[in-house]
Amino acid sequence: MTAKRRILLQLDTDPHPSVFDSVVACDAGVELLLRHGNVEPAAVRDLVYGLMFTRGGADLRGSAIFVGGTDVAAADAVLTQVLETFFGPVRVSVMADPSGANTTAAAAVVLASRHVELAEARVAVLGATGPVGRRVARLLVHSGAQTCLASRSLQRAAEVAQALGNGQTPDNASPCETSSPHQLDELLKKVDAVIAAGTPGICLLHQSQWQSAQLRLAIDLNAVPPLGIEGIRADDRAVQYGATVAYGALGVGKTKMKIHKAAISRLFETNDRVYDVDALFELARTMAADDATV
Repeated sequence: MTAKRRILLQLDTDPHPSVFDSVVACDAGVELLLRHGNVEPAAVRDLVYGLMFTRGGADLRGSAIFVGGTDVAAADAVLTQVLETFFGPVRVSVMADPSGANTTAAAAVVLASRHVELAEARVAVLGATGPVGRRVARLLVHSGAQTCLASRSLQRAAEVAQALGNGQTPDNASPCETSSPHQLDELLKKVDAVIAAGTPGICLLHQSQWQSAQLRLAIDLNAVPPLGIEGIRADDRAVQYGATVAYGALGVGKTKMKIHKAAISRLFETNDRVYDVDALFELARTMAADDATV
């Protein structure tokens, strides 16, 4: 009997489904890719039913869903609707990675854990109110790090901090305003590490600032010039600059891609796997423990 082909239903909230996500899916072993753009929660049920009701039993694991798009909140709403559409054993595995935020955050925090003990570390997330910054902050807080959520707007940083605790700011999360160089300098005196997750093409931290602060670790997640952290090259990967170990966006990207491909492949091992940001981080930790090159 011919084996069922691996089918991935790509639900993207943007008008055109991400080509990047499609290519990664194909490279991860997907044999048939069903791509849908402009997906809204109201359209999810019928799309998911069409995927699930054509297969049953063990064959369900041959089908899976990927949720993406540049609007993280919109993608989260689609993911919620996907999970609500499942019932009993009638379900398929699903992965959510809007804007690559989940896999990028997982990669950044796993790499950070190689150089600082997160449960004992003080980490500043620059651009913490953005899609990737929110995910990074979440994973750091859940890992026990004293996490400073830095933003030019203290109110926005406070709102994100409260969201991490479902309305109440966790004890190890603190909003920080960095609208002036002085505020940023004062913050750098209090932390061991910085992860810059701001808007592409915006420098958040100048070289003189992080070098004088003697940080133990600096990670930049922006690969678009000017880079988010001046003086760190995009392809840096555990490069030592004085007292500071540095990673650039492409250096982190190598780990992000391994996590992304591994997650897609593992969707087809069972029909009930859900890879949200927390599950992707656990996958990343397992992979890193098994393979030092991750």
